[in-house]
Amino acid sequence: MSRIYKQAKTLILIGVILFFCLPVSLFALTADEIIQNMDTNELFSTSYAVGSIQTKDRFGLKTSTFKAWSQGKDNSLIEFTSVAEQGQKILRTSGSLYLFYPDAEQLIRMQGSALRQSLLGSDLSYEDMTEEKNTLKQYSASLDGTETFKGRPCYVITLTAKTRTVAYPIEKIWVDTETFLVWKGEYSTKDGRLLKEMETLNTMQVGEKVFASESRISDKMKKDSETIMKIDTLEVDIPLDKNLFSLENLTW
Repeated sequence: MSRIYKQAKTLILIGVILFFCLPVSLFALTADEIIQNMDTNELFSTSYAVGSIQTKDRFGLKTSTFKAWSQGKDNSLIEFTSVAEQGQKILRTSGSLYLFYPDAEQLIRMQGSALRQSLLGSDLSYEDMTEEKNTLKQYSASLDGTETFKGRPCYVITLTAKTRTVAYPIEKIWVDTETFLVWKGEYSTKDGRLLKEMETLNTMQVGEKVFASESRISDKMKKDSETIMKIDTLEVDIPLDKNLFSLENLTW
């Protein structure tokens, strides 16, 4: 064996050892990369879901069922199928949100503080149900560290609003280090007053993605109230009618 070959072999071995001895932090994801992966995990080219919203408060228990379609980051349509809300629809498209009430044949464009109103008396707002999947457009992200939540390793991320147009100036979220699922969220005012909490209760896997199939949401501005949102079935990357997310279809 030549001396040159021995030297080359030794250098390769040293390089391998040094590689594995490098600090893990050199290979860690940045806060922005974590959020990008989180958004990607929640996004499909198209989707169709069937689910329910169950709210428990001092007035009792109420359940509403719905069908929902989405396309990319910007388009979503929710149609309620429960008897009390039959035919009511919520459309988000091109950055605008519209409500349709079939009994009155009334179309309403939601703007400003109206977006933060309670959806059917639940702990969810209209904005919660139809939020855009482009977090970094609206928030700056910082990585606070890692924690274990429900036995899962999570990145702890603080999101700070870039504009005043978002519902929650500060968001603190626990993002799974492997699946990028959000297990927990705390949503606060700029001065740190807690407005809302979210916790993932159950998950569903579609292809390589894991997402929340059941979540608990609690509006801290309401007394003794919580909402359970469930996704019972989900189809993804399916063909959708090109007019599905139009105002004409909303009032049809």
